[in-house]
Amino acid sequence: MTISSSLNAGVAGLNANANRLAAISDNIANSSTYGYRRVTTDFQSMVMAGSGSSSVYSAGGVRTSNFRLIDEQGALVGTNNSTDLAVRGRGFLPVAQASEVGLGNGSSQMFLTSTGSFRTDANGYLRSESGLVLLGWPAQPDGTIPPYPRDTSDGLEPVQINVNQFSGEPTTRMSLGVNLPATSTEAGSTTGNELLSVEYYDNIGTSQNLGIEFIPTVPGTGSSNTWTMQITDSAQPGVVIGEYELTFNDDRANGGTLAGVTALTGGAYDPTEGTLTVNVAGGPMVLDIGQLNSSDGLTQLSDSFAPLSISKDGSPVGNMTSVEVDANGLVHAFFDTGITRTIYQIPLVDLPNPNGMVSLDSQTYMPSPDSGSFYLWDASDGPTGDIVGYALQESATDVASELTDMIQTQRAYTSNAKVIQTVDEMLQETTNIKR
Repeated sequence: MTISSSLNAGVAGLNANANRLAAISDNIANSSTYGYRRVTTDFQSMVMAGSGSSSVYSAGGVRTSNFRLIDEQGALVGTNNSTDLAVRGRGFLPVAQASEVGLGNGSSQMFLTSTGSFRTDANGYLRSESGLVLLGWPAQPDGTIPPYPRDTSDGLEPVQINVNQFSGEPTTRMSLGVNLPATSTEAGSTTGNELLSVEYYDNIGTSQNLGIEFIPTVPGTGSSNTWTMQITDSAQPGVVIGEYELTFNDDRANGGTLAGVTALTGGAYDPTEGTLTVNVAGGPMVLDIGQLNSSDGLTQLSDSFAPLSISKDGSPVGNMTSVEVDANGLVHAFFDTGITRTIYQIPLVDLPNPNGMVSLDSQTYMPSPDSGSFYLWDASDGPTGDIVGYALQESATDVASELTDMIQTQRAYTSNAKVIQTVDEMLQETTNIKR
């Protein structure tokens, strides 16, 4: 029995080392595969019951188990594609199979990966060559990300980029830095009204104009330091959308700054913010004319009318030129007019035990009971790392280490074969006792 147990142990050793060699072969074959996680082989001895206390020892042999080190990461390498994405640190990108997304039934299974080279396909989906479609949360029209459930993938959608998309932003805020001539409010002045036209963009990207007329109050004697500001909108011909009385300081400390603003028509003046709100055809617009006793905004100095600083938000309609993903997972669309719009957010999925996930083709993984419950984090938040664009994650395989392990495995395999050969010779000798 002892001799046969030696034979069985030798056979178990051959199988175990053959199993290890298969793992090494897989690792070396995928040494250039982006995002690959190497497989390691664990050996466990088998001890026959009672063999430790008996005078006759029976070999139990060995058995192996293979497991993938999913939490081991490879180095990052730079690329020229903005949607080549890699996770730096803890966490995984959510993806789905393109075949499931193509069905359009809205029930695509979420898989996880650590890197991918994503490009738009014929339908605009960000898809890798291996058929993985990137998943994310869609943004609202204003670019904000609404709250989504974090313990389920139900809110995730395939990231779809419309490269032929037009986009514009309406003007909702305007800042006026204008100097009014102080001499125009003196008795006997004949300077007259000052006119200012400022372009803005309405809700459909059409250029409109805000007409602002400054009317000086000319007193009989002295100086009034008072103006009436009338605001009109080219989208509403003949309608005054706001009228305000402006009073300026003439003391030594605050000379030339706003002393008071009285709303005759239109929204009230907010002295804390230095703003007033008027209703253009497309909705409310905030005008920043400066705080009281401040040199920013409207001033009244000297004898010249000077629009010094006019700024506004909004932009005309433009074409999308590129898409990038930032470190927080926000997908930004860039337009040729210079505007940027957030269209999606890519979360990072984290699990308590990443090594417990089920390994699938194309360096993808699926959560399992052994991996624990997953949670969707904002990239760079909580325990997760960040997302790096223009980068891919290299294989975690160290070829030099694998070749060293191969040499050890070969030696071990040869030694186990020698055990079988020796046992065979011993059995032959036993047979030769009876001739």
